[in-house]
Amino acid sequence: MFSFTVTNQDTTSSARCGRLETPHGPVDTPAFMPVGTRGSIKGVLPDQLTRTGAQMILANTYHLLLRPGSEVIERLGGLHRFMGWEGPILTDSGGFQVFSLSALRRVDDDEVEFSSHIDGAKVRLNPTIATRVQNQLGADIIMAFDECPALPCKREHLEAVVERTVRWAEQSLSAHQRQDQLMFGIVQGGTDMDLRRQCAQALVGMGFPGYAIGGLSVGEGHEAMAQTVAFTAPMLPGDKPRYLMGVGTPRDLAMAIGSGVDMFDCVLPTRNGRNAGAFLGSGTIKLRNQCYKHDTEPLDKECDCYTCRHFSRGYLRHLFLVGEMAGPILLSLHNLRFFQRLMQQARLAIQENRYAQWSQRWVSYDREVATDVN
Repeated sequence: MFSFTVTNQDTTSSARCGRLETPHGPVDTPAFMPVGTRGSIKGVLPDQLTRTGAQMILANTYHLLLRPGSEVIERLGGLHRFMGWEGPILTDSGGFQVFSLSALRRVDDDEVEFSSHIDGAKVRLNPTIATRVQNQLGADIIMAFDECPALPCKREHLEAVVERTVRWAEQSLSAHQRQDQLMFGIVQGGTDMDLRRQCAQALVGMGFPGYAIGGLSVGEGHEAMAQTVAFTAPMLPGDKPRYLMGVGTPRDLAMAIGSGVDMFDCVLPTRNGRNAGAFLGSGTIKLRNQCYKHDTEPLDKECDCYTCRHFSRGYLRHLFLVGEMAGPILLSLHNLRFFQRLMQQARLAIQENRYAQWSQRWVSYDREVATDVN
């Protein structure tokens, strides 16, 4: 039911194209997965998402466990039918919430206990529970339960995180019950290269069908992230997919693809879209700015999305100023298409052996953002 094949290897970098076959269809890599944390891409219907070029999406185990519950989703036919999404789905194990809900959780060697951010009820997650819940949800790819530390982090704490993540990965594999789901292991270790090596070697020895690089984009900065990704990716098997979790900006994506990473997810396209932020080829703009009041131009003349084909910047600005829900929807659609066009361009550059040259345009993208927004 599953296979992964590297179809093109760029000769100017470590970037590669691949094809991941799943029970719900193929995914061409490098691939960007929109985030539907609670079983929905905010403000975007599944058929609209398909038209942006999205191939695979992500949902979150912790949040779906709280509401409506994995048993409910299982009884309603599984996550694909529940969401009305026919393509592949990946579920995070809930390990990221160990980081993001740090004020509401307690961690020990056996499990994580959360106080629900909804009603304060106690919620337990450990490798067995997280795997059982993901088996019930029925996503194509599921993740081993891990611990994601905040950075910077003291060495002794990072050592404990890696030891726990390795042990929990083995327990997750043992608890996994479904052959129609791939389970990926997650490499932790912060920006400590020795700990990254230890974690990667231990997980590779377990024979996971895919591997994720976790624990980045949590405060370490772009340069430290780039060094860590460039160090870690080559240690992961070349014939299996590599997934950088929670990343990121166009600059981060271009860097990681050049290091040999295949899969990504991030909330930026829709989060920025809901807040009047649009990604363009030259940087980002904030449509609430006065300078767009009389602007008759589309968001991006190079973009073929529904928003850019039908609406002006001035109209989109108006929608945000008067609080019309169409504003966040239309900008989210544009941003989602921007990220898929970015992946399509990256795949073409790899196929034509010019990835290093192509990726240079994105090196200064984040700095352009700062000068573009007035």
